[in-house]
Amino acid sequence: MASQSRARRILLTRPADQGARFAHDLRDRFGEAVEIAHSPLLAPQMLAPVLPDGPFDAVVFTSETAVAAAAFPGLPRLAFTVGDRTAQAAQAAGFRTRSASGDAEALVSLLLQARPGRVLHLHGQETRGDVVGHLRRAGVLAEGVVVYAQAPQPLTAEAQGWLEGDQPVILPLFSPRTAKLFSANHANAPLWLASFSLAVDTAATLSAARRITAARPDADAMLDAVATLLR
Repeated sequence: MASQSRARRILLTRPADQGARFAHDLRDRFGEAVEIAHSPLLAPQMLAPVLPDGPFDAVVFTSETAVAAAAFPGLPRLAFTVGDRTAQAAQAAGFRTRSASGDAEALVSLLLQARPGRVLHLHGQETRGDVVGHLRRAGVLAEGVVVYAQAPQPLTAEAQGWLEGDQPVILPLFSPRTAKLFSANHANAPLWLASFSLAVDTAATLSAARRITAARPDADAMLDAVATLLR
């Protein structure tokens, strides 16, 4: 195991809760071989929208933050989720879940197969994949409601110090918006970039000494991508 002085630096820019969980996964897998800094580039702000008149047969979640924001009475207990992490969060909140274990396209396919009836997509101010639009065009009764926003945050002093140094910085990026926000910053340090998906990699318009895209859009695949960079 590498000593702390030789540990590879990993900069996490996810929102605080998701970043803390991924940091735990990193430490479980790599131990003292990595040094982790947190600098969330987005902070969730929960909204209080008026929901469309029900009833609905199922709710759709494309993020864990949407689950946290779903404190509305009368929601159906069946939830369709984009991935397994979101499904776990929904289960903890009392929903019965069906996970697409993938991306927005996989979620739409799952919903078109299941045909659960009228569905309500609770999502952030910025969303990808046009889930509601695809469902409506396929004849599914679907409504979408924005239940949270993500406010941009500046890099921490520690993160800026890392980027001004000469040691490589491993940068796992999980969303196109975070990739765009980070790309506005300057880095002297060599960047080793791990992207959650091709869309994230495309949004990361920055120079990287090493670059890899996860084989699948999930946390385990991102750990594998980091492992490849470490090798």
